[in-house]
Amino acid sequence: MKIGINGSALLGQTTLDAFEAHARAAEEDGFTSYWIAQAGSIDTLTLIASLSKSSPSLHFGTAVIPTYPRHPAMLASQAMTTQMISGGRLRLGIGLSHKPMIEGIFGMSFDKPVRHMREYLSILVPLIEEGKVTFEGETLTARGEVSFPDTAPCPILVAALGPQMLRLAGQRTAGTILWMVGERTIREHIKPEIGEAAAKVGRAAPQIIAGLPVCVTDEPDIVRKKAASAFAIYGQLPSYRAMLDREGAADPSDVCLIGGEQEVTDCLAAIAEAGATEFSAVEFGSNEEEQARTRQVLIDWNG
Repeated sequence: MKIGINGSALLGQTTLDAFEAHARAAEEDGFTSYWIAQAGSIDTLTLIASLSKSSPSLHFGTAVIPTYPRHPAMLASQAMTTQMISGGRLRLGIGLSHKPMIEGIFGMSFDKPVRHMREYLSILVPLIEEGKVTFEGETLTARGEVSFPDTAPCPILVAALGPQMLRLAGQRTAGTILWMVGERTIREHIKPEIGEAAAKVGRAAPQIIAGLPVCVTDEPDIVRKKAASAFAIYGQLPSYRAMLDREGAADPSDVCLIGGEQEVTDCLAAIAEAGATEFSAVEFGSNEEEQARTRQVLIDWNG
């Protein structure tokens, strides 16, 4: 299991220069992947296209882009443009988001989300992999082409948690990208569901990208309390709450990687053993010492 850096904490409070410096530091520290969420005002694919020029060896991923606000044909065009600019270093992570956001902010129906994702992939996958599509669904339709003849298709990952979404991701995409999912849930639920679905249709073993906050500290109780407050929303949203319940976690802080060097390293080892193929680290240190110690543990893991 390789570790990449998730720069999403910078969203909404920083500049392009700060993102470039953060990504370059990750590259210089030997990390090979850099992940950014689609949140706030910044368009993540545009940002990645820019960062790919200042960090020429990093591979980038979206973690994740909500599907409802962007028609899959438009997203295919945006993603493949970024793939072209970056020289083939993009992984496109997409997800449903959540009912309060889709209905409350965008005024769109969140009815039958699995159907939505199935139809979305029926357009997005062929456009990216084959460059053309003809599809008419109940809620989404597309007929046309996306032509990038000299650019390899970018892998697609789906933020899948429930059984139906995991099976869909396994059958149709390169894998799944997770957030706030602990090692027991990866081992007992995520890996078996998505792996079996991929095997049944003859696809390669899926990528399983696990993402969690990480902090190396001598004050784990204090940091865990901060994490419980900072990430409280993930204990309230139904899809994440279901994963925390599977894990036996009272709140999101229970699945965060918080503790001394050896404790955090042991947690990473458990996640790798559970079946994660890659780890997207959200560094959660609240002071320079914690930040430096956290980064060093992640560097040492990649070795």
